[in-house]
Amino acid sequence: MQENVNLKKLMELLESRQFRLLKEKLSEMNEVDIAAFIEELDSERTVVVYRMLSKELASDVFACLPVETQEHIINSITDYELSAIVNDLFVDDAVDMLEELPANVVKRVLKNSTSDTRQLINQFLQYPENSAGSIMTAEYVGLKKAMTVKEAFSYIRRHGVDKETIYTCYVMDAKRTLEGVVTVKDLLMHPYEEMIENIMDTHVIKAITTDDQEEVAERFRKYGLLSLPVVDHEDRLVGIVTVDDVVDVMEQEATEDFEKMAAMIPSERPYLKTGVVTLAKNRLAWLLILMISSMITGGILAKYEAAFAAIPLLVTFIPMLTDTGGNAGSQSSTMIIRGMAVGEIKPSDILRVIWKELQVGLLVGMLLGLVNYLRLVILYPGQELLCLTVVLSLIATVIIAKTIGCILPIAAQIFHMDPAIMAAPLITTIVDAVSLVLYFQLACRLLQLNGG
Repeated sequence: MQENVNLKKLMELLESRQFRLLKEKLSEMNEVDIAAFIEELDSERTVVVYRMLSKELASDVFACLPVETQEHIINSITDYELSAIVNDLFVDDAVDMLEELPANVVKRVLKNSTSDTRQLINQFLQYPENSAGSIMTAEYVGLKKAMTVKEAFSYIRRHGVDKETIYTCYVMDAKRTLEGVVTVKDLLMHPYEEMIENIMDTHVIKAITTDDQEEVAERFRKYGLLSLPVVDHEDRLVGIVTVDDVVDVMEQEATEDFEKMAAMIPSERPYLKTGVVTLAKNRLAWLLILMISSMITGGILAKYEAAFAAIPLLVTFIPMLTDTGGNAGSQSSTMIIRGMAVGEIKPSDILRVIWKELQVGLLVGMLLGLVNYLRLVILYPGQELLCLTVVLSLIATVIIAKTIGCILPIAAQIFHMDPAIMAAPLITTIVDAVSLVLYFQLACRLLQLNGG
């Protein structure tokens, strides 16, 4: 609510052309809030407000803007202004921006950056997509183990202003080989004459440039890190990943998994900024696959047409069986996918997982079966065999659904597929087919019906 009030006041100052007061208000605000305000403006006012920002604040705000607004600003400002922005951006923010911009805009951005900045950006752009190298930054504090604490503080004061973080410092030799890590807290707790070599931690948690960004995020979660050094295959320090970048990765990966679990092709653009045709295309492929696979269910019903022609009442229980089975399977798959995502479950745990889900399925199935049996006996007196058929089918369906729901995500990971695709829609389709075959087979045997 407070944020909306602030934005309203800023908008009033802009509309009344009180630019000096607006500039003062903006200078006191956080860059994220300024970016949110700029996003509310039309294209002309966007550039007007952006040009009110100081040089240092302009770069921070620019990094927080969506790529469409960044492109508009780049196309609206002078080469001199663009040069100031690009050279002041952290490299990882510049790389993220360039990966989304059109080629002609990228060319202009690189043209107006310094040779050092351009070299770093080009280097980062060559790392594999979604790798540690693609999300790292080169702005870190590097120390030598021969330094004293006093020399380290002096170095941090001179060079730390342009670094993304100064709390954690990395110790390297002359060949940039990573030897240890030391925090500012460590430095503060030791006398000025103490050598860095004596206080640094040599057991460094690190990543390699080609490591997947999900693995990097997992290390942050597991060890509670604020930053993580990234080395090449020769153990030379080339950059660091900071916690703000990992938060973006976690959000991106979670969104991607949600979309896959809902049977959609993941989209990298926000929903409101994605075209209708693109949204339809992302959803159509999986819907076609699931529609075709659902035809199996129709084939099963056709095969047992004689059975439910003899006892039409059998058909009325099909929705209950398929829905319960699909929901039971979805519960298991969701728990397993979540457990695998946070590192609680590994492929080697598959037998333990199956055994546990079998027990859960049996317990849940028996309770659901008991409730259904009491209901069916009251509704259909004198048809105990029919009631027994439905109840046994329900118990077996729940057990099978739980088992399928836990096996498929683990199997997907074993075969190097994303476990998220083995979620509700796909499992429901599989369980529907299995539960129908089981139901009619039991019906044919217990009620002595013709199955063909």
